[in-house]
Amino acid sequence: MSPSTSPAATVARDHAPGLETAFDRPPEEASYTIEEIEGAVPPFVRGSYYLNGPARFERGGTRARHWLDGDGMICALHFEEGGVEFSARYVRTHKLVAEEEAGRHLFRAFGTAFDGDRLRRGLSLESPGNVSIYPFAGTVLAFGEQGLPWRVDPRTLTTEGVHDFGKQLNEVSPFAAHPAFDYRSGEMFNFGISFSSQRPCLNLYRFSGSGELLYRRRLGLDLPVSIHDFGLSARHAVFYVNPYVLDPESLVDGGASLLEALSWRPEVASLLLVADRETGEEVCRVPIGSAYCLHLIECFETGEGLAVDVLELDRPVYDQYMVPDLFPDARTAQPVRYLVDVSSGRLLERREHPYRRMCDFPGIDPRRAATEYDEFWVLGIAASEEPGRKFFDELAHLSWNTGVDDVYRPPRGRYLGGEPVFIPDPGSERGGAILCQELDTVGPSGSFLLFDAHDVAGGPVARLRLRRPVHLGFHACFAAS
Repeated sequence: MSPSTSPAATVARDHAPGLETAFDRPPEEASYTIEEIEGAVPPFVRGSYYLNGPARFERGGTRARHWLDGDGMICALHFEEGGVEFSARYVRTHKLVAEEEAGRHLFRAFGTAFDGDRLRRGLSLESPGNVSIYPFAGTVLAFGEQGLPWRVDPRTLTTEGVHDFGKQLNEVSPFAAHPAFDYRSGEMFNFGISFSSQRPCLNLYRFSGSGELLYRRRLGLDLPVSIHDFGLSARHAVFYVNPYVLDPESLVDGGASLLEALSWRPEVASLLLVADRETGEEVCRVPIGSAYCLHLIECFETGEGLAVDVLELDRPVYDQYMVPDLFPDARTAQPVRYLVDVSSGRLLERREHPYRRMCDFPGIDPRRAATEYDEFWVLGIAASEEPGRKFFDELAHLSWNTGVDDVYRPPRGRYLGGEPVFIPDPGSERGGAILCQELDTVGPSGSFLLFDAHDVAGGPVARLRLRRPVHLGFHACFAAS
């Protein structure tokens, strides 16, 4: 028996010691000036950083068991001449308010079903508002995986109410947590899946920079599939449609959690669904095998065709999100570039990047959005292919041209969270900083880290120490002042 197949070689180890401290108790709401800053904040970093993610999992002695189940909490860093102000507030969704009043879990969650729980209108999950946050049309919107976003005050983070875009949408309008923006026009695009067994469809929305709904198009789907993200190029909206299929009856009538109602069907081909960005009408569908994509990196037009860059896995990753033992059997994810001829609907090329880790939360320089680019940043897991609990413990700066040559790894017992956000240096065509968070489980303590975007291996140029740890977040953004 070779060493690679021996029983000892497959024994699961804990590659994320102390990770349970991130979920032991809900973080507290707070607002204060950060007093401990190691290093120096670059002078061009001026504006507001926002981070959203699941923060509270326990209520009434019962714990939700999945990372996507926690009530959403927003963190903000306001970078000003006089210092850095920190704030953290829960998104006061219908779910949170009702459950706080009742003192127990009332609504079914993504990965947890509770005794006697209920669905919104008996059809879908009640959103915990815990996935992403973006400024739009003069306000800031917190998004959950299901339902309309919540409007929050840009400074205090006080929840102001459901944002229905001036009553252009309603509470049953399918709406996803991953909008995409045209940073030049201010337009926002988003989508939502209608999970019907008979007539499933993808709803594509386009909003003006002032919030006016310009169109809503319904694109038919063969199956009621789960789609988390999409891409936006200068002329197209692109969806990676993978066969992760929801059984609506199991969710509505069978009492299953959403995770239990989803099934992976790799015998059904994945495809790229391309729509015309101007009109919302379908352009083509391109079969691409049987892999899975949670997040896209970027899309852009070239002289040869449409480039679609994705993080591709061999299967869905949601079953790896059980709290606190995350990623026990994590699969590697790989950056992949697809080149498509949209006029014929043909796949011209599939190019694999050499970086192979369980990685997620890709980010680019926003100045390169929807245009040809080279560099991007992701959070990765060093022990990806080894069994046992793991979490994100490296920040990788990657290039399509040169591969992997710039990686930061914190000391053991520290973990990285939050989408790596690129903050451009307006005085440099290429320069900028990367901002993400760090949890030190030994203290425990929490920090936000700033890196030179082109030398993350050199370590943080500034560490902003918090008074108390906060939750490990999902998606983040930066609004320059």
